[in-house]
Amino acid sequence: MDLEWWTEILSYVGMLFILAAFVLETRNVLHSKQTTYLGLMAVGSALLGIRAYLISEWAFLILEAAWCFAALWAFRQGREASESDAPQASS
Repeated sequence: MDLEWWTEILSYVGMLFILAAFVLETRNVLHSKQTTYLGLMAVGSALLGIRAYLISEWAFLILEAAWCFAALWAFRQGREASESDAPQASS
C-alpha cells in the first residue's frame, strides 16, 4: 500500500470526525465548547490538513489549518477558564 492510499483513508477518518462533531452538536448531544466537540474538530481538521498538504491543495490546507487552530484555541481558553474557576487550595 502506498502513501496516497493511507492519506486518503486518513482524510476519510478526518471527515467523519468533523461530521460527527457537527451532527452531535446540531442534535444537542454536544456543545461547541465541549472538549469532545473541540477534539473531534481539531483532529479531523488536522488529518484533512495533512492530506491537503500532501496533494498540494493549498486553499484547503489553509482552511483546515484555520479550523484546527480555532478548535485548539477554544480548547485552551476553556481549560484556562476552568482552571481559574477552580477553588484555590489554601496553604
